[in-house]
Amino acid sequence: MQLNLAAEFQGTAAGEEAKAIVGKCVHCGFCTATCPTFQVLGDERDSPRGRIYLIKQVLEGAEVTDQTRLHLDRCLTCRNCETTCPSGVQYGHLIDIGRQVVEAKTTRPFTERATRYALKEGIPSSLFKPAMNLGRKFKGLVPEKLQAKLPDPRPAGTLPTRSHARKVLLLNGCAQPAMLPSIDAATARVLDALGVQAVIAPKSGCCGAVRFHMNDQDGGRNDMRRNIDAWWPMVEKGEVEAIVMNASGCGATVREYDHHLKDDPAYAEKARAITALVKDIGEYLAPQIDALKPLLKGTAQAKAVFHPPCTLQHWQKLRPITEDLLAQCGVELQAFGESHLCCGSAGAYSMLQPEIATQLRDRKLGHLEAAEPEVILSANIGCLTHLQSGTQRPVLHWIEWVDQQLAGA
Repeated sequence: MQLNLAAEFQGTAAGEEAKAIVGKCVHCGFCTATCPTFQVLGDERDSPRGRIYLIKQVLEGAEVTDQTRLHLDRCLTCRNCETTCPSGVQYGHLIDIGRQVVEAKTTRPFTERATRYALKEGIPSSLFKPAMNLGRKFKGLVPEKLQAKLPDPRPAGTLPTRSHARKVLLLNGCAQPAMLPSIDAATARVLDALGVQAVIAPKSGCCGAVRFHMNDQDGGRNDMRRNIDAWWPMVEKGEVEAIVMNASGCGATVREYDHHLKDDPAYAEKARAITALVKDIGEYLAPQIDALKPLLKGTAQAKAVFHPPCTLQHWQKLRPITEDLLAQCGVELQAFGESHLCCGSAGAYSMLQPEIATQLRDRKLGHLEAAEPEVILSANIGCLTHLQSGTQRPVLHWIEWVDQQLAGA
């Protein structure tokens, strides 16, 4: 597909990147078969191919309307289409470019602007955890659509206090520590059992995804720079083996710091070094399975399903590392249909597009629950809380299950 850039985009980094990406698209339509929003809405403009055409038109100087913005907003950025695409179209990067341009050329209604501002500034804020706790305390007074975003707290348990020569960095994130601190605590205990110390740099914080994917891309990049600054002293000295991610959404973002900061002369090289150190927790533990298995309960068995988040399977291409690891740890994994399809969480998407998100959640749960699992396991805080809002079955991060087996060993 040929993109003839309008004069305002010629010679710009974003324009040239978009031109190269669009140039790879042969409009074959394979992506429509695996696009969640096209499956739900049946509108070509709500498919990757349709959105590529919309972005192409915008970059060629066509009028930008609120309808254009709506169709780009509806994209979950799951990147299922990238897994399907035979031509290697980097749709995820293209939708980022298109959204930024369209955001600048349109004006959202006040309520939309206020909601998006509250989310992008509130979730990464230090006030998010107190607000979450307050919402839980007075849950009955919270609007019904927000109650589903207040998961029941799980005891975090005792954090390890031992020091080890082997060290890794954990992200000092935003949503996960506030909503389910048990995940970070479980991760630290499993690592400690293997003789690895989990270190959280005090000045690190949100990975940048929250702001970036709500079109505050400058704010998102500032979050990325702050994390690099927080991690750099230990990284530069070679004191850490890896930067371990236990939220696949954050892992997908940090793994792309090199792309997002490639034009920043002060951070491009550092971002490449950071990206090279990123490991999903499953990816990090898989080579150590022989050391991990003897630490678990010998009789540990669980009939479970593993929901692979899009950020794990489509962004990072890490499937089936976690499934293989869990099987070796004693989990009886059940197969289920449409494992490739997004559950509808997609960061703040379930708050901004609740109708589509709920349809996708219920569709996903229909397949997961058909396997009659004792527990649903996943690898991303957004997926966990979104799925739990629609089922009575327990939904855990898989590292929490492994930690439970350590506790019983």
